[in-house]
Amino acid sequence: MTTKTIASSGALFEIATIAFAAVFGLGLIFAAGFSHAGGMHDVAHDSRHATGFPCH
Repeated sequence: MTTKTIASSGALFEIATIAFAAVFGLGLIFAAGFSHAGGMHDVAHDSRHATGFPCH
């Protein structure tokens, strides 16, 4: 591989990483924005108990 090819693949990897983070972040925002608040609480509550953290 030449230096130019390595630099190009590094730039493409950075772009792909940024694109994935943006899509994932927007997905989280939309999921939290359009979900029922009680359902979100129940999922977080059950997750805390499943990992052994007290929440009461």
